Amino acid sequence: MPKQKTHKGLSKRVKITAGGKVKRKRCGGSHLMSGKNAKRRRRISGSAVVTGAPGKSIKAKLSK
Repeated sequence: MPKQKTHKGLSKRVKITAGGKVKRKRCGGSHLMSGKNAKRRRRISGSAVVTGAPGKSIKAKLSK
């Protein structure tokens, strides 16, 4: 049986941390920032961790 390939589109959007967690960028940070308050802009600039079932499926798609 052949090896499973890495999902290249997903690998450009998420990273796996040293502890095995899935790290992603928050949405809404590309444009129209003047309409968002400072607290919201700060939150968007940070990263988020994907947990639960979506995190497991992401790890399976990134397994090399």
